[in-house]
Amino acid sequence: MRHLLRALPVLVLTAVACAQQASPTAGAAPSQQNYAGFDANDYPGDAQLPALRRQFAFTGYWLTNPPGANANPWAGKREILLRSGFGFLVVANGRLDKEILRAQKSGKPPAAFARKDADAAVAAAQREGFPPGTIIFLDQEEGGRMLPEQAGYLLAWTEAVARTAYRPGVYASGQPVPDGKGPDGRPVTITTIQDIREHVAAQHLHPIAFWVAQDACPPAPGCAVPARPPSPDLSGILNADAWQYSQSPRRKNITQACGATYASDGNCYAPGIPHFQLDLSVSASPDPSHGR
Repeated sequence: MRHLLRALPVLVLTAVACAQQASPTAGAAPSQQNYAGFDANDYPGDAQLPALRRQFAFTGYWLTNPPGANANPWAGKREILLRSGFGFLVVANGRLDKEILRAQKSGKPPAAFARKDADAAVAAAQREGFPPGTIIFLDQEEGGRMLPEQAGYLLAWTEAVARTAYRPGVYASGQPVPDGKGPDGRPVTITTIQDIREHVAAQHLHPIAFWVAQDACPPAPGCAVPARPPSPDLSGILNADAWQYSQSPRRKNITQACGATYASDGNCYAPGIPHFQLDLSVSASPDPSHGR
């Protein structure tokens, strides 16, 4: 999950996102505790887990081959991660638009393609020992407003998972991108998560949990693990289950303000753990997928 919206332009924060960054007023109730986590396509290795656990409450966990990989290095690692005290963000690889179109041309509609992938993700969750009620996040790599075949695939996938003992979630972009002009002629923007929520509401579909990708800084703090992790709401997407605020490698066009927090090669590494590239997330739960 490292190339989301790489070609899209930098945009100014929305008013909502800016307002959410304001300091709390005097006398306000203490903020809810938040937790730091990481995810990576590569498994860090069993020997690295104690050092990572000192910094992170949860980890991403691939049920399928990560993007671009021919094998899944996370398979069979749930038990040792569980014993090490980690919570989970359970994720399954999605499909790029070109893959959905290729399948459609070969006679497999997006919904049928999605249901097959959802069945595979659920079967993997069962093999790995994740309990009923675990949220499985679909990795939606391409951002902006979804094309019709993308929406057909994604929503068929989430509905298929919702009909099992597991709960559907989506990892998608919370970065505003241009979306034409509004009724008053002014330019408007949209995020992928906003687009998905509108589809769900219009079609009366099952609720979806969201893991928002928004590494533009601000609002993201860059490649840093704050002593008091920020709320996922600061991403600009309210009520998200998790916020991925740093990616490896960094996208230079939207991370200029926090570029110094990344390594010289543009990647993010856990403090004191060199050579392991990772992405950083926060959640209000130490186990965002409820996968323990």
